[in-house]
Formats: sequence, structure tokens, C-alpha cells
Amino acid sequence: MRTVTDVLVVGAGPTGLLLAGDLAEADVSCAVLERRLDESNLSRAAAVHARTLEELDVRGVADDLVRLGLPVPILRVFGRGTLDLSWLPSRFPYVLSTPQFTTEQVLGERARRLGVRVVHGAEVIDVRQDADGVDLRVRDRDGGVRTWRARYVVGADGMRSTVRQALGLPFPGRSVARSIVLADVRPAEPPPDELTAGVTDDGFAFVLPFGDGWFRVIVWNRRRTPPETAPLDLAEVKEMTREVLGTDFGMRDPRWMSRFHSDERQVPAYRVGRIFLAGDAAHVHSPAGGLGMNTGMQDAANLGWKLAGVLKDRAPAGLLDTYDSERRPAGRLALRTSGRLLRAATARPGTPGAALRAVLVAATHVPPLARRMARALSGIGLAYPAPRGAHPLMGRRAPDIPLTGPGPRRLYEALRGRRPLLVTPPDTPLAAGAVTGWEGRVDVVAADGRTGRLVLVRPDGYIAWAAECSGPAASVPGIRAALAEWCGPPLTPVAP
Repeated sequence: MRTVTDVLVVGAGPTGLLLAGDLAEADVSCAVLERRLDESNLSRAAAVHARTLEELDVRGVADDLVRLGLPVPILRVFGRGTLDLSWLPSRFPYVLSTPQFTTEQVLGERARRLGVRVVHGAEVIDVRQDADGVDLRVRDRDGGVRTWRARYVVGADGMRSTVRQALGLPFPGRSVARSIVLADVRPAEPPPDELTAGVTDDGFAFVLPFGDGWFRVIVWNRRRTPPETAPLDLAEVKEMTREVLGTDFGMRDPRWMSRFHSDERQVPAYRVGRIFLAGDAAHVHSPAGGLGMNTGMQDAANLGWKLAGVLKDRAPAGLLDTYDSERRPAGRLALRTSGRLLRAATARPGTPGAALRAVLVAATHVPPLARRMARALSGIGLAYPAPRGAHPLMGRRAPDIPLTGPGPRRLYEALRGRRPLLVTPPDTPLAAGAVTGWEGRVDVVAADGRTGRLVLVRPDGYIAWAAECSGPAASVPGIRAALAEWCGPPLTPVAP
């Protein structure tokens, strides 16, 4: 039996579900293959950062997730410093504390509402690609084997990715900490702070509330490093927490506990022919900073509109190559950031890591440095590479500016059309013929406020092109050249 679709996504975690929803919203046929028999009830990742929430806002589901979580605007840094996120230039000036299964629930409901087929109990056993597409042999929950055929495949199937292994790609890196313990518990005496953290010579502990009576505990001790398969009980979690924080807060009723070793790894290529890798299949990080799931979801946000544009002949085929050139450096940055935080948290006194810890704590007391740290951790500060001589805004995150005229009142609402936006200054109509041939492929909106620029915003909320209105790049030929680069050639060319 053979099933044919445009895109197959392997893995129904947050990365795969976000990507599948984006494809379906663009009217691209897709399906998600998930090895697990049922939806996940594991909490695992617990932090959703501001930039990820902005991407969810573009999809109209951020407020749904925020209602189910707890906004945390102040972060403790190694128990001795605080990082204030409340100043972030975003609708979401905080990190949202919520278990991963809640994020998957919101994204899964969106995907199903848009018509995505999620197939549970589907284990990929073979991957083969040719010039026109990819064949996956899949064993279903009853033991039968069928072949799925797709024009493109995205492996979002985690650290032990079957798709990555089938491609023969290495996953270089190293283990950085053994036997980190995670647990979700109910404390009889909840901590007074939104985030409680502590560091000792032997380890660290973090306690983060979800806002519904449950708390996430992350704890590590260098003297307790059994294999990750060793049994774990609540008594051990309580003892390890007391050793760092002086109390276990009366923990009880654990709904989930896990022991794992932390790796830092990244695949050398995010694309091989018609197959892409995203999320933990492409990069894995330490839990420090809560960057792993967020980086994966932003992989999906970057890739989805590019696949849809190429499949619908609304973008040049070369656009797909920018997924690797943009997201692999972003993944490398996340590895470096989380790695530094983990090494600082686990360092012995008198070591370089301990010195780094002191520097990071001190930086939280210097406003310019603290704001730089907050922008990096939240994802707000991420920018993609721009060619030499490009406008300084190119590759940067587009702020959610107010708009004027009929229709959406702010930029991220306008991006819910899932098309690029050409943003003009207020009361400055485009010259005749500027977007002729791209009708239905790019939307034109007007900023509500002073600006002397034209800006082309990608569907993922990053700036593809910008030009000062007084310069030659903002002429009709300049605008049309930018649209051709990012949106494909016009359907109805204008005679010169």
C-alpha cells in the first residue's frame, strides 16, 4: 500500500506539529508520522520564550497557550542575580512556564483543525530518496508495513532520529553532564519566588512553578551520577534539593520524574536533497536556559513557509537552501549559550567555569549587559545573516508595530495571512506597477507611525528586505527585484 502527499513530517512533538500546521494552513498536503502510540503526557521542556510566543502569535494561538501557563518575568541567575525580562519589546515580556504536553496540545489542536493527519504508532524503518521525492517504509501499530511517498520529508523525530540515521549523517558533540534529574511535583510549602535557584560546590537546583499547583524541579549533584537507566524515586529528588536549597518544600505526588545525561550535538547539514532535519534531530542542548524546544519550534517557523512557497510555485527553489544557512548558525548559537550556562552552573570553585558564573551574575547588575543577556535568552535578539552591503534591518526580527487603515491593527496579526508583507510608510501609496504580478502572494500594509522606509517582512516575522524611501532601492524596479528574490517571478510581468 502506498500513500502520497506533498510533505511527510516524522515526529509529533512541538517542532513537527508547528511545521505541519503551517503547511496545512498554506494548503500543502501533509501528514505527521509518530512512533508513540498516543499523545504525550510527559512534561519535559517547561519554558516557552518570548520569540517563540511571538511566532505562535503570528499563528493566532499564543494567547491560548499563555492562558494555560504562568508568565515569569524575573529569572534567577545561579541564585545570586536576577534577569528582568519585563522590559523586552514584545507582547510577551517574560518566559512562559508550562509543561511540554500543554504546548503540544495547543499545537496539535491547531494542526488537526487545519486538517493535518497525525498517525500514531507509525515507526519509520527505511528512508530512500530520488530526484522527485522520498519513500518511507513505515511499520504501523498492527505490525503491517506500508510505503509513504512525499515530495519532501522533514525529520523532527528527536535526538535518536531515524531519519538522520538513515541519511548516514554524523551527530558530533559530547556529553556535558550525567544524571540530571527532572521532576514535576506538588510542594506542601511552595517557594515564595516565581523561580527559585541555587548553586553549591557540588551541584545546582531550580524550582519553577507552572501556575496550577505543579512545580518543575531540576537538580544535579556531581557526587550522584548513576546511569540514566537507574531507578529514580521522590526521596532522592527531595534529598538532592535539600542539599542545595536547604529544603525540599514538602514535595509530594510526583506525576513525572526522569534522569538523563545532557548532550551538546549538532548535525553538519540540516538539508540533504529533499530531506530536512529540525528540532532535536538536528541539535540537542543542555536544559540550561530552556532553549531546546524553543530552537526547534523556530526551526519549524523558518522552514514551513519556505516549503509552502516552493511547493506552491510562489518562491524560487533556492529559497530552501536558506533553511540550513539560517538555522544551523542559530542552532550553533543555542548550543554555545546553553553550554556556557551549564558549565557555569556545574563548575567547581576556582575553575574557569566558576569565573564565568561570577561574570554572568555581575552582568545582571549592569543594565546594558543584562538587556543583552535577556535579548539573547528570549530569542528577541536573533538575526539571520545578511549579504554585504544590505540594509541594516535585513535579517532582523520585525517588531510587532501598529498598522493603519482597514484590516489588521498590528503587524503580527497581518502575518496570519501567512504571506510576506510589504510595509509602507503611512499615507505613502506604492507607485503603480510596484507589486503587479504578485497579487495574492504578498500583502501591502501601512505602518501607523513615523517611518521613512519600505520593509518586506517574511511570514516568519523576519525582515527580508528594506529600503529608505528616498533611495533608489525603493523605486519600482528595486521593489520588484526584492519581490522576485523572495516571492518568485511575477505571474504577469510589466513591460519596461
